Amino acid sequence: MTDPVSALEAHVEAFNDRDLAALMAGFTDDATWITGTTTVRGSAELADLFEGALRGLLPTLTLDNVIASGDQAAAQLTETLTADGAEHTFAIAGFYRFRDGRISAAKIYREGSAEI
Repeated sequence: MTDPVSALEAHVEAFNDRDLAALMAGFTDDATWITGTTTVRGSAELADLFEGALRGLLPTLTLDNVIASGDQAAAQLTETLTADGAEHTFAIAGFYRFRDGRISAAKIYREGSAEI
């Protein structure tokens, strides 16, 4: 079984590589992702969310700190993305639940606003 820190590191690596297949492999089929006013559930909705973000915003994540216990992890991350032709950097807090070494739920908070 993959520990939460390793699973989260793999998630960040796949995200930064813009490898949608690897990113999706890190989620359970029924995973829930909440950020700002957006809630997505299940593989199809997650794939749509991440495909659009990876292509449109060219984001990268840096995993700054992680605290993990059992099947949960809390992480402080830095996100850099491009919107309207300008680069933006945001502090992010993410709270994750894992099942069988994969993300089953996440709630993401972006400093300031989750909307770009």
